[in-house]
Amino acid sequence: MKIKLRNPSREVELSGRKRVKEVLRELDILPSTVLVIRGSDLLTADEVVGDEDVLEVRPVMSGGSARASASRIQ
Repeated sequence: MKIKLRNPSREVELSGRKRVKEVLRELDILPSTVLVIRGSDLLTADEVVGDEDVLEVRPVMSGGSARASASRIQ
């Protein structure tokens, strides 16, 4: 399978059928820090992927509105 990673941008090839959580473990990535996408589908940690798949691993972004953040500072 081809895995496209961001931050830094790179591509990795892995082979065999495995669960998403096993792929992330091999890449030394914590599952709670990323989203794993196949095509237009968001995958769960227990979904099985294989050699024919192309996955994108995106970092999770979180935050709030500037207004909410500013009101907490005051």
